Amino acid sequence: MNHSQRRPLSLDGLRAFEAVARRLSFSAAADELHLTQSAISRQIKALETEVGAPLFTRGTRKVELTADGQTLRQALLPALDGIDRAVRQIRVSRGRRSVRLSTFASFASLWLLPRLPGFQQQHPDIDIRITATDALIELDDPDLDLALRYDQPGAVPPTAEPMFGELLTPVVSPWLLQQTFSGQAPPLRRPADLAAHALLEDDYHRPANDMLSWRHWLRAQGLGDLEPRRWVFLNFTHQQIQGALAGQGVALARLALVHDALARGELVEPFGPAGRLGAPSAYWLLPLPGARLTAELRAFLAWVRAEASATRAALGPAEPASAP
Repeated sequence: MNHSQRRPLSLDGLRAFEAVARRLSFSAAADELHLTQSAISRQIKALETEVGAPLFTRGTRKVELTADGQTLRQALLPALDGIDRAVRQIRVSRGRRSVRLSTFASFASLWLLPRLPGFQQQHPDIDIRITATDALIELDDPDLDLALRYDQPGAVPPTAEPMFGELLTPVVSPWLLQQTFSGQAPPLRRPADLAAHALLEDDYHRPANDMLSWRHWLRAQGLGDLEPRRWVFLNFTHQQIQGALAGQGVALARLALVHDALARGELVEPFGPAGRLGAPSAYWLLPLPGARLTAELRAFLAWVRAEASATRAALGPAEPASAP
């Protein structure tokens, strides 16, 4: 290998290269990076000289990556992403006090956000950044400090702490239940009466969701063949609860996420505690192993544990699963 092949590559033009490769436009890349088009062209030309190969084919109206350009871009993207994440982490650690967490959207909407003002009153100088996603995160993600997950015991890491277990229960708006009492809507006194009502169902198909489905609950009641007046399929749990609050039908709710709404009288269990059904999954607190245990993170973890304990007490028999 000669000296030119071993020579380290200058990093000056890599940002320009990534922008042009992504936008396939020198002018668009120049606007994005707040540079002139001629400056972008010079940086790309210098980079091509260093690499020893053309990276783009330049047409009158079109810019395309060459095969060598594709090779460089595939190697460059994860490297730049890692650098950017590291810089964000450094900036956060040197700036405002903050806690960064990931959870799924319905848990954020129904459990976490309604309680969060209590933490903010105690710690007004701590910023909270919530990433709501149903996708599982990487445990070494430097942009996060902790995750709040929902899964079966065998599917979470050994460091996961159980928060509370799962109970399913049918819920309706008190307005809809009053309609049944007054005869303006079909009765809703026993599970078989669901045949005359709309059922709000999860439209996200995966094996783990079968245990949260109306079909599973109906089979447990000996009503596996029951067909409701109509189905209303929704993507997220919090949408189903919003539908129930609006009187659009009966939702099969996760009791941990609607207990406060039941206590306030915003929702009602038409079959009472007898309609509750346990599920194998549970809710977990997962501090990420790479996160720095700052004072603000310790405060937030203590607050989440206290809130989880209060939820366990409110649920009664819904005990969390054992840690794996």
